[in-house]
Amino acid sequence: MNVSAYVLVQTELGAAEMVARAVRELPGVDTADDVTGPYDVIVKAHADDVDQLARMVVSAIQAVPGITRTLTCPIVHL
Repeated sequence: MNVSAYVLVQTELGAAEMVARAVRELPGVDTADDVTGPYDVIVKAHADDVDQLARMVVSAIQAVPGITRTLTCPIVHL
């Protein structure tokens, strides 16, 4: 099974560009774009299963300096 998700990221003030650049380099990340609004960066990521996706978000994405909060939104196909 393959699972994808959007990860909405809030960053410290002025850190969005640096965070997006760092997150783009992580394995499993398809895109990471700076955006405006309540979130600063939106990441599209994929993994083999939900557990692997959760581990990637917690151990890799959240470990990037400058990130203050994430919200993971798994993509569903109805």
